[in-house]
Amino acid sequence: MSMLSFSPRWNRLLVPGALLALVVAVVAAAPILPLADPVKQEVARRLTAPDAAHWLGQDEYGRDVLSRIIWGGRVSLTVSFLAAAFAGIIGTLLGLVGGYFRGIVELVSVRLAEVILCFPPMLLALLVVTLLGPGAVTLVLVLTILFTPAYARVAYAETLSARTLDYVTAQTALGATAPRILLRTVLPNIAPPLLVQFSLTVAAAMMLESGLSFLGLGVVPPSPSWGLMIRAARSVMEQAPLLLLWPCLALAGTVLLLNLFCDRLRDVLDPRGAAVGVIPGFLRRGRLPASGTATTAPALLSIEDLTLALKTPTGTLNVVRGVSFAVAPGETVALVGESGSGKTLTALAVMGLLPPVVSPAGGAIRFTGRDGTAVDLLALTEGEMRRLRGNDLAIIFQDPSSSLNPVHRCGKQVAEAIRAHGTAGASAAKAKVVDLFRRVGLPDPERRANAFPHELSGGQKQRVMIAAAVANTPRLLIADEPTTALDVTVQAQILDLLADLKGASGTGMGLLFVTHNLAVVRQIADKVVVMYAGEVVEEGPVAEVFARPRHPYTAALLASAPESEAEELAAIPGTVPSPAALPPGCRFAPRCAFSTPDCDRAPPERRNVGPGRTARCIRDMEVA
Repeated sequence: MSMLSFSPRWNRLLVPGALLALVVAVVAAAPILPLADPVKQEVARRLTAPDAAHWLGQDEYGRDVLSRIIWGGRVSLTVSFLAAAFAGIIGTLLGLVGGYFRGIVELVSVRLAEVILCFPPMLLALLVVTLLGPGAVTLVLVLTILFTPAYARVAYAETLSARTLDYVTAQTALGATAPRILLRTVLPNIAPPLLVQFSLTVAAAMMLESGLSFLGLGVVPPSPSWGLMIRAARSVMEQAPLLLLWPCLALAGTVLLLNLFCDRLRDVLDPRGAAVGVIPGFLRRGRLPASGTATTAPALLSIEDLTLALKTPTGTLNVVRGVSFAVAPGETVALVGESGSGKTLTALAVMGLLPPVVSPAGGAIRFTGRDGTAVDLLALTEGEMRRLRGNDLAIIFQDPSSSLNPVHRCGKQVAEAIRAHGTAGASAAKAKVVDLFRRVGLPDPERRANAFPHELSGGQKQRVMIAAAVANTPRLLIADEPTTALDVTVQAQILDLLADLKGASGTGMGLLFVTHNLAVVRQIADKVVVMYAGEVVEEGPVAEVFARPRHPYTAALLASAPESEAEELAAIPGTVPSPAALPPGCRFAPRCAFSTPDCDRAPPERRNVGPGRTARCIRDMEVA
């Protein structure tokens, strides 16, 4: 049974596809069809009305109109399709490399191509045709030059958008080369708008070719062309108005048919087009047991005085400053704070996946590998980091919908993570994917492995991301708010799954859990690190920090997430300060309900800094 019978989406192509195929087949078969000679003249029968011998009549020279329509379509379609294809290949390549590499590559590829847009299309075409002479070959060259910048701009804009998504970052983390990322990850995702651009280009090329032929600068007579036929019919339109109607209908109908077909094809080829809180009381302490790992174990991850700098037009800003904490083998450390506190940037620094505008400005990130040797991740080359990512280090990104490539099947994406760090063949990797999907609780794992991301729910997509992250049994797993945007029940299932995988890893896997949900922290973490405005303000065991917070920001966070409905919800006034306008002294002082008038002038030794549980409020506050 054919694919068309399985997918209703493909049925949408039947009517426009059949009509377009019929048009192409007719013009392609023009040499073998029983048609009259399109250039043979019968002057005695000029302007004859349609009859049995000449279905559409004869033109001003007695030539068969139907034959000239079909042979003219052969010329127009050939010129338009070739020009659109050549322009598409060249323009897409320029847009891909310019949008992905930026810098000087963008200037040479995209910006120079846009110079052509400064010239009116018809005037530029007239200039080239005048210099090279009319003819079909010249038309293909002219139209290719004219339409290349349009493709380059579309590909460039779409590449800029796609290159920032998590699934492209994941390919980079896996060590994929730039050509592979561009051709197998970026290009399939920007193909739908390029298909629309192709239909528009073919239509515009047909109109421009007809216009040049109408002016006598396109197809050379006596070769038939729709533009030439319209030009010739214009002089006799009062005596034989049908001579003007037939080529206009052929031109307009073909253009509309091309647009309809490419719009439908875009919807079919894009699998995305088929797509149709607070943890409750039962997740309170005891629902997900903490590991209770001894704090004397050697550090798996040790971040020491980490500083990250952001490049801005006005200079460099330190968005993360002096961050220090450690994760022991088998330990779960929660990194908490409001949006903008630097949690995600710190996690990305561990993975070596910082945005291009952010770079380490100081400190060290020491990681202990499987052989017991500690290395500074900031000192490793990209090739060395590539061998660690997805193998010893793994990350679960916040949004599974943007982390999974929408045009590749879920099983294929997880298998790629497996094969990137091992010698498993395609069949072995596929079997392991099914087993991983079964371990993470996906129903019918064989079917889910063959599904596109849009065919799964949000919780199922997050399970696929977790399967990819734990596929190679990492020593350190970073979870960047993995339960965000999931409903409460699915949140509980994901947290249960992480706890089970961590306990069953057998390798003492450490978990760095980035979140703003304190209820989750209470249930899964051994230790909590509180960040505010790019700095660590408090750190310690979860039970101790939650029972007796020593920093007013920690106390404010706990007050904003009450454990029962009887407790009053206390919002924190204000917002996290910008790195460019940090207040002096205690960064939280402008929002602090416990501050005193002289808090900003407190001596450095009394400010909220220091490793471990040495953080102290500038007042000797007591919080029950």
